[in-house]
Amino acid sequence: MSIFTGCAVAIVTPFLSDGSVDYESFSSLINWQIEEGIDAIVVCGTTGEASTLSDDEIIEVIDFVIKKVNGRVPVIAGAGSNDTKHCIEKMQKIQRLGVDGLLLVTPYYNKCSQEGLKKHYLACADSVNLPIILYSVSSRTGVNINPDTVYELSKHKNIIGIKEASGNISQVVEIARLVSKDFSIYSGNDDLVIPIMALGGKGYISVIANIAPKVSHEMSKKYLDGDVKAACDIQLQMKPLIDSLFEDVNPVPVKAALNMMGKCELEYRLPLCAPNQRIIESLNREMLAFGILK
Repeated sequence: MSIFTGCAVAIVTPFLSDGSVDYESFSSLINWQIEEGIDAIVVCGTTGEASTLSDDEIIEVIDFVIKKVNGRVPVIAGAGSNDTKHCIEKMQKIQRLGVDGLLLVTPYYNKCSQEGLKKHYLACADSVNLPIILYSVSSRTGVNINPDTVYELSKHKNIIGIKEASGNISQVVEIARLVSKDFSIYSGNDDLVIPIMALGGKGYISVIANIAPKVSHEMSKKYLDGDVKAACDIQLQMKPLIDSLFEDVNPVPVKAALNMMGKCELEYRLPLCAPNQRIIESLNREMLAFGILK
């Protein structure tokens, strides 16, 4: 069972200069994303700076997004933690808001074993009645979900997919070989969407969609519709812009890009801060080349 197919935006959380959430800009971003054809919205993920939001703020932000979206597209909420008990409590609170699914990043910092990962995810999956997408991004968490672990977890009725952001295409091949066709593999890397979809992936959870939702949606749609060449062409055209969005840690560049588009303030929560001038110039150059800026 897929929560969505195609492109889900890993949406930023706009802030005001006093550090509070900018709900006015957030509302405009959500409406723009849906108008441009985005297939789903992922809120309070890495790109949404969830690690610097309090639990109360996370609930408030997710509730706001669910109400603003109002059923127009699926809403998937980030709910990961390095403390399984805390993760379960947060998931249960989010479930009561009426979210469509949950994205659970691997426990970070603890660096648990694969057995610990299995126990963590199974305890989480047993605690709610929602579809869950695993999120493997070892470059940020220090823990990889090995293919055989993904296979074992995929047997749980609530664990329906994985956001694979290891950057290791061989690992994705092995996951695709092991899991059933009903298990959804989503690319967590904007530059690997078409290779992963070629392995049976259902789509991607995207950073670049924050600034280019229409073309991000079109790339996956063209692939799903069978126009592989057109989808590949978009993937290759996107590559320089994608690279510019990761010249600093995500979401620093993409939020700067949105600011350049007039869609949110250039505000972060420490320890994240604005990018340097070289990155701003790189973003400006690539956004002009891609036609986002005029």
